[in-house]
Formats: sequence, C-alpha cells, structure tokens
Amino acid sequence: MSTTTTPGTAAPRRTRRLPSFSVQILIGLALGVLLGWLALSIGKTPADTDNWLTVTLSTIGSSFVGLLKAVVAPLVFTAIVASIANLRGLANGARLAGQTLLWFAITALVAVAIGIGLGLVLQPGVNSAVDASQAGAPGRTGSWLDFLQGLIPANFLGLGASSQLETGADGAVMAVSTGVSFNVLQIIVIALVVGIAALKVGAKADPFLTFNRSLLAVIQKVLWWIIRLAPLGTLGLVGRAIATYGWSSLANLGTFAIAIYVGLALVLFVVYPVLLKTHGLSVLSYFRGAWPAIELAFVSRSSIGTMPVTERVTHRNLGVPRAYAAFAVPFGSTTKMDGCAAIYPAVASIFVAQFFGVDLAVTDYLLIAFVSVVGSAATAGLTGATVMLTLTLSTLGLPLEGVGLLLAIDPILDMGRTAVNVAGQVLVPVIVAKREGILDVEQYSSADAEDLFTEDEDTELAPGTADAATGREPELAATRR
Repeated sequence: MSTTTTPGTAAPRRTRRLPSFSVQILIGLALGVLLGWLALSIGKTPADTDNWLTVTLSTIGSSFVGLLKAVVAPLVFTAIVASIANLRGLANGARLAGQTLLWFAITALVAVAIGIGLGLVLQPGVNSAVDASQAGAPGRTGSWLDFLQGLIPANFLGLGASSQLETGADGAVMAVSTGVSFNVLQIIVIALVVGIAALKVGAKADPFLTFNRSLLAVIQKVLWWIIRLAPLGTLGLVGRAIATYGWSSLANLGTFAIAIYVGLALVLFVVYPVLLKTHGLSVLSYFRGAWPAIELAFVSRSSIGTMPVTERVTHRNLGVPRAYAAFAVPFGSTTKMDGCAAIYPAVASIFVAQFFGVDLAVTDYLLIAFVSVVGSAATAGLTGATVMLTLTLSTLGLPLEGVGLLLAIDPILDMGRTAVNVAGQVLVPVIVAKREGILDVEQYSSADAEDLFTEDEDTELAPGTADAATGREPELAATRR
C-alpha cells in the first residue's frame, strides 16, 4: 500500500521519541551504579589518588549540581519579585506565609516523633560495632543565633566568600583557594523587600517589573536546558558516591542506618499520603508529579541544587500557583527539612546518648522535638544535617564528639534525607494551596513528570499580566474547588 502527498505540502517529519524523563533518570542511575562499582574495583592510583573513572564521574556530577546552583540565586530573586507583583494584596500573601509555616511545623513534628520512636525501639547506640576512637568534634556547628545572623543580608546579593590555604608538607603555603557562596534565606529577604518597595513606588516601578518578568522568563528557559541534563548528572553523582564511599561502612552502623531509612520511608510513603488523602488529593498524582525532584534530590544530595526543579514541578506538574510556589519552595529549601532536621537528629541524638551511656528523660525528648521543629529555621543560614545534629546535641548537653562516629556513612544516609526534604518542600505548598482554594485540582489530577518539559512559556501569559477576558492575574485565577 503506497501513500501519496499533496503537491506543495511537506511530508510529515518523523521524530525519534526518547524514553520518558523518569526512565532516563533510572537509566542514568543504573549506569552510575555500574560505573561506580567499576571505579571502586579499579581502586586508587599508585600515588593514592582517585583513578581516572572516579575523577570523570565526580566531574560530571559536580558540574551538573554547579549548573543548577548557578541559576538558584537569580531564579529566587526574580520569581519572588514577580510573585509579589502578582499577589498585589499583602494580606493574602501574609496568610499564605502563615499557613506555610504552620504546616512546616506540623509535618516536622510528626517526623521527629517517628524518629524518636525508632530510636527507642531499635536502640542504634547499643546495637552498634563502631569504634569509640572514631569519635571527634565536627568542624562546623549550629547555634540559635544562626537564624538572625543568616536573616540579615551582608550585601545586596546575599553573597559570601571564603578562602582556604593549601599548605605543603613543610607548612609552606602552596595555594589559596577562594569560593563564593550565597544564602538563599537572605536572597528571599532581599527579594521580598525589593518587591514590596516596587509596589509602593507604583507606576514608576513598572519598567523594573517588566524587566524582572523578562529576566525570569530567560532564566526559566536556561533552567529548562539544565534540567535536560539530569540523567547525565545522575550517572555522575551516583557513580561518584559508590566509587568514593562504597557500602562497607554500613556494617558497623547497620542498625542506625536502618532506623534512619525506615523513618524516612514512613514519612514519605505513609505520613505524606495520609495528609494528601485527608485533603482529598490523589497520592499517585502527587508522586507522579513530584518524582523528578525527589529523584534528583536523592542523587544530588542538595536541596538547594534541586530547588529550581522542585519549584518547577510544584507549579507545572501539581497545579500550585506560580506566585505562591515561588515563595514557598525557596523558603522551604532552607527551613523545611523533615529528613535532615527531624528524623536524622532525633535518631542520631538517641544514638549518641546510648553510645555514651547517657540516660535521657522525658524533658530531653521534648527538647529534641522542639529543636527539630524550630531548629531548622535557626540553622537556615547554614546547611547540612551535621549542623542540625550539633545544635540538638548541644541543646541536650550531649558530647559533640559523637558526631564523628556517624560521619563514615553520612553520604549514604544523606541521599534519603535529601529526598524526603524535597518531597516535603513540594507537599506543603500543595496542601496549603488546596486549603486556600487556589490549587488547580484538574492540573494536579493529571500530573505527569513529562509536564516538566512542556515548552509553553512562550504561550503563557507573563507573570503579573492580566488575562484579557477576565482581567485577573493568571496565577490567581484558579477557582475554589
């Protein structure tokens, strides 16, 4: 049977369909495991340095995370300024912020309760073969002043710089390395102030807001390109983790690792689904829409690095208005950590107490819960589960040297912790949006991981512009359902 084409018309172009994004991530994960084990079997070079394959995997993984982090600062700033221009009414914005903080606290409290229960039942500090000689104080600790210090911007861009001296065997300075970092919490504060000021200025700020919307669109396009590299980044990140750390250290701390991962699984696959069902939302739709961010968080071990993807799936896949998601997700990436700031410090504190033979009273467990709920905000200027753990240990009066006992397997645990962190950072905006009647339920119900890559920015109304038919902001036009 032959086919004919009408003269003057082009034949349909045959396109090659790639596997879905989730399948691409899984392929990258599988290849990363294989290459990681291969690099691990090759071992170190004669000079006791990483072999060529480990270096290659490390370069691929770190480059991908670096690209993601590069767009975090401008994305957060422009998105929040545009969001304030969308919201217009500060009263509604204040209500959404209050509801967000409330649900951050509720989910953190449930998570820390699970962590305390697992610590008491499994007794990881007793069922451990770790050597006490490995105890050592961490190089970085958290304090209750960190929140205030991290909240006040040191400069307009929220940037910070640090220098590190590299010395030779004789103590001579060989090189000086300088790094530049940013504080997301400070960027949020700066963007909020600038956005509110632009509204107060009125018509004179219209050119600035127009430029900000254009810049946001450009940044989102660049982000779209970077996210496309996620399968390759997954390959490098997973491969490097296996090649560098392996799994041998898990034997001595097996009970502790089991307690952490059981707690993470209970929060992710029991607590979160119960909350979704309670609010009349499909659990399958949530995981289908949020899974790209959860997957990336697991392999990258960085809530900040995953944040652009987290915000995108929250808005694009799950129907949370962009004006709200642009505030809730960046704020959650620094203060909403059910894995690192709730389950982990709870189980780890009990481990340290059991290992050193310190009996904890009921008031101590209440302190653990308090620090887990409030402490993540107190350490928002800093990052890492170690910071939260040191804050918890110092509050309880437990020896900080206990942190050194757990560092050997921390990267392995950090993968699961970060995945739960990001899952919670998606969950709370969804719940709050549903309770406030601004969630696009139809979009949520049809959530698809591939919606992350639909290039509809060119056809969407720009944030802050009114719909010609309704005269309403497009992001806030969702009807109450």
